Amino acid sequence: MRKAALLYNPDSGGSKQRQRELEAALGVLRGAAVEADLFPTDSPTHAAEETRRAVDAGCDTIFACGGDGTVHNIIQVLANSPIALAILPMGTANALAHDISLPLNVVAAAKAALSAAPRRIALGRVSFADMKGNRGSRFFVVAAGVGVDAHLFYKLHTGAKQKMGMYAYYAKAWHMWWTYPMTRFVAEYSEAASKTSEVVDVTELLAVRIRNFGGVVRELAPGASLDRDDVRVVFCRTSSRAAYLAYVIRGLLGLSWTIRGIDLAYSDRVTCRYRPSVVNGQNETQIRDARIYVEADGELLGTLPVEITVVPDALTLLAPPR
Repeated sequence: MRKAALLYNPDSGGSKQRQRELEAALGVLRGAAVEADLFPTDSPTHAAEETRRAVDAGCDTIFACGGDGTVHNIIQVLANSPIALAILPMGTANALAHDISLPLNVVAAAKAALSAAPRRIALGRVSFADMKGNRGSRFFVVAAGVGVDAHLFYKLHTGAKQKMGMYAYYAKAWHMWWTYPMTRFVAEYSEAASKTSEVVDVTELLAVRIRNFGGVVRELAPGASLDRDDVRVVFCRTSSRAAYLAYVIRGLLGLSWTIRGIDLAYSDRVTCRYRPSVVNGQNETQIRDARIYVEADGELLGTLPVEITVVPDALTLLAPPR
């Protein structure tokens, strides 16, 4: 590491405390003879612009100073490049930081980055329809979700997230557990090993890249790993709220329960679409009043139809030695 840019949102979290932590991290890097500067950003678009500006200025390392959403914005620029991503965990969930065993103290994380081993990993990629119906695509590093969890991010207002943090997630998730209509959609996936395809009718689908989410959920998709060139797919064929709750408890307690109606597979390609309906004797795709949403790394992206694939050897991640 010779030249680094620290990207952060000055309006996120406790601004004064955050500024002190960033200045301390900056001192750690400069004390190790790294040319480092702060790059404030105020939106996902601005974060991408500042990442490009930092790369054009010769930075070999970009620090995501925030949570998984900040990481998500930055990897859109760093994907398929040699520039390294480092993390100063200052977000709500910090799932990626948990997974790579990064210290959650900002100064300690900066010190860890100086001795980190560059780790080349695959990225997920999700293609979707945005809120206006236009096609779009995004890379993701943690997970992509279709159905229940994406609806949570649709309903969760940014203001509540910033004010209450993870409590906002848990409160809204508990409310949705009682009220979400469990709208079904069609998912088709190919097994990574056998290359055989299967079509399933589901209420939720997750494509997961990390093992440990930290917090309450912890191991959401047993077998998921950044070292693999596929995603661990969790597909929920059930509409049972009790089954959903049991699956979360399984992850919380680290148990190996098999939950009826919730299955897992490895795949490098998954597609999701609305269920077909028969109208006037002909099959048509029925877009229901209640849209089915898609999210990636906790960021709401859009709606069905969705395609999830994996891009091998796509990102250099600075992580503590394993």
